[in-house]
Amino acid sequence: MKDKAQMRERYRRERSEAFVPAVYSNVLASPEVTQATVIASYVSYGHEPSTVELNRALIKSGKTLLLPRVNKDRIDWIYWDGDAEKLVEKKKILEPVGEVISTLPAIDVVIVPALRIDRDGYRLGQGGGYYDRALPMMSGWKIALVHSGEVTSEILPRESHDIAVDAAATPDLIVRFKKN
Repeated sequence: MKDKAQMRERYRRERSEAFVPAVYSNVLASPEVTQATVIASYVSYGHEPSTVELNRALIKSGKTLLLPRVNKDRIDWIYWDGDAEKLVEKKKILEPVGEVISTLPAIDVVIVPALRIDRDGYRLGQGGGYYDRALPMMSGWKIALVHSGEVTSEILPRESHDIAVDAAATPDLIVRFKKN
């Protein structure tokens, strides 16, 4: 079995070679998102699927948007109103400035990054484990954004703390995973 570090290196290289910006209008049109009030998303970086237009569209449609800020070994969540000046760069990643939400509201949808998603909905992330620690505390519909071709039929390596997402979105489609 390949180890996660080797897989991450390979998938990052493949992603950078095939990078094309895409709009995720299918996510905006999904029933889970249209019915949602509070959505947790992220600010993409590098060759990740871009969340810029998606996040703006969510705010424009009246959704309350939360963005992550890394705090040591965990993610803190911050309300974000779409003002780019309220984002600061930390270790190549833009993070929101503002007050940490001490008591999270009910989050209807959680949009997460991934390098790959396997056929069971398990994601290979960037390797920091932040979402692995955050997702178990979030009950909303969990969807990962990936590029076309990054949902794989192979089973990715998993550990006991890994959490499957409910769906994966490419620019063309949403793949929903069955829960056991």
